[in-house]
Amino acid sequence: MAALAWLLIPLVAAVGAGLWAMWANRTRRTGDGPELAGYEKFRAAMEKQGAGLPAPEEPAESA
Repeated sequence: MAALAWLLIPLVAAVGAGLWAMWANRTRRTGDGPELAGYEKFRAAMEKQGAGLPAPEEPAESA
């Protein structure tokens, strides 16, 4: 019975290593997706909001 327990240790380790390898090799999602679209909406709103404001004045140069 003790020999069987010693054989189960490498078997459990091999199964664990296989599961970890499958998780490490998973297909990851790439691309910007909805985050980029939200940023574009935010930028457009900020540009639209700033259109009615006067331009900042340049500081006068001291001669």
